Parts: sequence; C-alpha cells; structure tokens
Amino acid sequence: MKISIGKFDPETRTVPVTFTHEKVRHRRLINAALDADGTYDRKATRELIDAQARGVEYKIERGIIG
Repeated sequence: MKISIGKFDPETRTVPVTFTHEKVRHRRLINAALDADGTYDRKATRELIDAQARGVEYKIERGIIG
C-alpha cells in the first residue's frame, strides 16, 4: 500500500490522502487530528491514516473499491 498525504486544510480540518494498492488508486479526505490547542498534529493524523489504509487495502483486495 502506497500512501500519499497532501497538505492540511485548516478551513476544513482535513488532509487529502491517496491510497494506491494493486494498481487501484483511491482518494479521500481524512479528518485531521488536532492538539488540545487546535494545532494540526501530523503524527496523530498519520496514525489515523494508517488505520484507514488497512480498511482501504481490505476493500480493494475484495473488489469493494475498484
């Protein structure tokens, strides 16, 4: 699974992410993780994205996402 993470959008509090697996490219916006003071938390967001990636990979392998 290849994961490409775009730039954080403070207005929507999301990051665009592209997941690529088995020649299938799937794009979605992921809600960013924020610190207690509202600052974008890159590390925590990456952990959320990695969790999403496992689900995306599963769905691609089963033909749900294609």
